[in-house]
Amino acid sequence: MKLAAVGSNCVDFYENIDGGKGFPGGGPVNMAVYTVRLGGSASYVGPVGDDAYGALMRGAVAGKGVDVSHLYTRPGSTAVSRVRLVDGERVFGDYDEGVLADYVLSPEDIDFICGHDIVVCDLWGKVEGQFRELKARGMTTAFDCATRPDDLAAQTAMPYTDYLFFSGDEMDADDVCERLERYQRRGPKLVVAMLGEAGSICYDGASFHKFGIVPCENVVDTMGAGDSYIAGFLFGISQGLPIEDCMRMGAENATVTLRYFGGW
Repeated sequence: MKLAAVGSNCVDFYENIDGGKGFPGGGPVNMAVYTVRLGGSASYVGPVGDDAYGALMRGAVAGKGVDVSHLYTRPGSTAVSRVRLVDGERVFGDYDEGVLADYVLSPEDIDFICGHDIVVCDLWGKVEGQFRELKARGMTTAFDCATRPDDLAAQTAMPYTDYLFFSGDEMDADDVCERLERYQRRGPKLVVAMLGEAGSICYDGASFHKFGIVPCENVVDTMGAGDSYIAGFLFGISQGLPIEDCMRMGAENATVTLRYFGGW
């Protein structure tokens, strides 16, 4: 699989580790790194600031084998998300989007993206309004709604998204199933609810497919687990695997990420 990951990146600044420590991340960036980890190839398209965190992001992403030819350095600050780690669970604080605030894909970016197999973005990526053009250009599209699938950004991208993901571990089970059906009717081929320790559910327009988790003997940090699942699932899709096998690949990839601090 050749993945184009576009939009949001951020430094996850853990306030209670080593007196404060930043880790490069952000949903699309994580998915690019995890795709390479699985044996695929990936590019990241998006901006960082001309600060120390921007240099950290560029060096770290490139060091993982991701194509950064369309990672742009802009005057200003790199996005930062403040996090505290509490009993292995991340608790988010303030988020400063920095140079991402007014980001849009250029025509050159879109041409570059169209040389990939799949394009993926998330709720904070700023390019949901350009999914229509990407879809019209023949791209296979994926979108991560995180915990807010009813937000305007997610709803804007939804009709032009092939593979839609959202986090539903804090939602009622009946609500999750209703959402899966409702969102799938808006256009996606498959809609996947990631349910944390309860596994995941995928709806294809006719049937619900369920998969549990791959146990992790030592959960260190849940940062990036959902992004890992998405990367694994899309990797399976690119190989033409059945839905359940794609869900298994997602769960296996998530378990790898649970074993260390930061997204990767």
